[in-house]
Amino acid sequence: MAIRDWVLALACVFGAGAAVAQSGGLQSLETSDAGRGWEAVGRLDINGKGFCTGALIAPDLVLTAAHCLFDTRSKARVSPDSIQFMAGWRNGRASAYRDVRRAVIHPNYVFDPSVSADAVRFDIALLELQQPIRNTTVIPFQTAPRPRKGDEIGVVSYAHDRSEAPSLQEVCSVMARQSGILVMSCNVDFGSSGAPVFSFEDGRPQIVSVVSAKAEVEGQKVSLGTSLQEPLELLKADLANGGGFPQGAAPRVNRITVGGARRETGAKFVKP
Repeated sequence: MAIRDWVLALACVFGAGAAVAQSGGLQSLETSDAGRGWEAVGRLDINGKGFCTGALIAPDLVLTAAHCLFDTRSKARVSPDSIQFMAGWRNGRASAYRDVRRAVIHPNYVFDPSVSADAVRFDIALLELQQPIRNTTVIPFQTAPRPRKGDEIGVVSYAHDRSEAPSLQEVCSVMARQSGILVMSCNVDFGSSGAPVFSFEDGRPQIVSVVSAKAEVEGQKVSLGTSLQEPLELLKADLANGGGFPQGAAPRVNRITVGGARRETGAKFVKP
């Protein structure tokens, strides 16, 4: 089943309209005061051209989407040494800059530019940085089990029209959960791939998913993400056992300039 049809089917079963209506707008984090506490979310620059969003979950580990690590035209993996994580990137400056040493993706992930349900379900990757970030203003986020249907969540992301500072959508919701996939009312766009999805229990933001794709439900824009807990533990174990593709393991690929033609960027979403 095509992902659009699959999401539309979920809408009929789970009643998506009410969840969408509860969603709040985007808050820009372009000032130091607004961005305080969110510095561990950063922009992942791919070969200095395309970009995704990632989040620090340990001093040397960045969580993002697996499809960010592939070139959509050649379907080849992007070499880790072409990726730079810029923590808290805002208006030309970052709280920390780090190159990537290794990358691991879910073993069941198969890159699919058209985006299938299986591609979304396993669309998760971990990047090991060349050096840990020990900046006291960049505090890694904790992770938490996947949220329930109806839970309020939030997303911090960059996008093609807000590439120089992240934005927070603090109030969106889980519309449905099925087979390891979350359907959410959160507002995402090109560049938001890999963005952390947060729960706010006890007043602390904890990552519960990463943004994989966007779609439409009855004319309303929705976002899709993978369940986090078990896949993340699998990736951590893979890194601990020496897995992942290291520097130089994949050929360099040419990425597009931000804002240019979308067909070659790794930060790719389905658009029904």
